[in-house]
Amino acid sequence: MVGSSRILVICGEEETSRFLREKLIIEGGYDAVFVNSDDEGIAALRQSNFDLIISKIDAIDRDSLDAIKDIKKTDPDAIIILLLSESGGAGLKDAFKLGVYGVLTMPTNIERLFFLISKGIDLRLLTLANRRLTQSLQEQNVSLQKQNTLLAKRIEESTKNLSRLYEDLRTTYMRTIKVLAQAIDARDHYTHSHSENVATYAVAIAEEMGLSVKDTESIREACELHDLGKIGIIDSILSKPSGLTPEEFEEIKRHPLIGAQILEPLTFLSDVIELVRQHHEHYDGSGYPEGRKGEDILLGARIINLADSFEAMTSARAYRKVPLTKEQAVEEVKKHSGTQFDPKVVSAFLKIINKMRVG
Repeated sequence: MVGSSRILVICGEEETSRFLREKLIIEGGYDAVFVNSDDEGIAALRQSNFDLIISKIDAIDRDSLDAIKDIKKTDPDAIIILLLSESGGAGLKDAFKLGVYGVLTMPTNIERLFFLISKGIDLRLLTLANRRLTQSLQEQNVSLQKQNTLLAKRIEESTKNLSRLYEDLRTTYMRTIKVLAQAIDARDHYTHSHSENVATYAVAIAEEMGLSVKDTESIREACELHDLGKIGIIDSILSKPSGLTPEEFEEIKRHPLIGAQILEPLTFLSDVIELVRQHHEHYDGSGYPEGRKGEDILLGARIINLADSFEAMTSARAYRKVPLTKEQAVEEVKKHSGTQFDPKVVSAFLKIINKMRVG
């Protein structure tokens, strides 16, 4: 590295310059450039790069400190060695604070000078390599940040597109399923609008009980779909004008499970599916399909059970041409509070039913 290392020597003394030229160029093999003053040194620094700077001064005073500042301003990574005619004195500390690498007093030990030059040039090379690496990392970081920003925007756009697609698919599925559920209600003119009426009662009860908007909406959707499983029950059983045989009733009891199975692929309806599955469970455990009891039945399912039962009581059916009056149906609900129905749900129902149109 010696042959390619460049040293700038600032020295206004002819004899010292001749001594340094002989030692640096002839003995050391360095590429040394000599100037006579600090101004010439700054000009040389602006025109070319040097691995090390040697400045011969008489003493460290204000002028020499200002010259060091100018050198560092021109080249912040400059490695500076001061050659002093006398000891550094009080200014030595200030010189090191400004970034001077080494200080020698004349006449100097040439081996010591060469040692400082060698280590100084090594430091310069390491400093420049670190600066290049840092700059490269900063540039790469900026590039990565730009790429990350672009990627984030693309991900955001893709997410929005997927969200829109998901909502479109969800809406399409829901419309299809609801149309199917409405078609099931329409199989029998006695049950036309049944699910819609059940939803009206159930939502009113849920709001009276202070359920969240999300839970109330799940109840509404479950009401609209609660009889979906009847698609698997033959018409002769669904529309039978007389009482059902035990075997026929067992068929009817399958419809909550059938409805849940139909909806299971629609994972976004997980809450609704459980409400459909449980909507015929009774508070005392006498319901179906699983015989759940009390708090083990979802609150939404307990609400739907009451709303479904009340709507059925106040509507004409194949097996009962004359529906119960509103008052009669309310008395039936009270009668079965604590058995078929959750008393808390009954209490909320009694608070809202007088405000609602029935039949």
